[in-house]
Amino acid sequence: MKKIILASHHTFAAGLKDTVNYICPDMADIKAISAYISNKPVEDEIKETIESFATNDQILIFTDLLGGSVNQAFVKYLADNNVELITGMNLPVVMSLIMTPNDEVTESEINHAIESAREQLIYVNDYIKAQAQELDEEDE
Repeated sequence: MKKIILASHHTFAAGLKDTVNYICPDMADIKAISAYISNKPVEDEIKETIESFATNDQILIFTDLLGGSVNQAFVKYLADNNVELITGMNLPVVMSLIMTPNDEVTESEINHAIESAREQLIYVNDYIKAQAQELDEEDE
């Protein structure tokens, strides 16, 4: 079964977890790690969280920054076949992977979710200008 870890510097992960649970209640077992809030080392928080899951669970880990300390602390767990590490987490990619109907998520589904999330990252000012321009061209 898939399990979700959202991990970030400060409280971004906790806020994202709250939002995901609001939009998609009870769809996944989600744990949030808000690093550097307490005096507990992030490595200890990560170890405890990962060990709380069954050994046959697929663990989808989402972090905030590629190369950031939180992301780097998870890299050593990639040797486990059931661990998938995705960085640059945002609401669309997390929701997309939580809502997959299967108990486990494939590499292809992960890559598709990332690509779809990239497409949703839009500078709305330019988007509105382009829409207005298209309407003007249709009127001509």
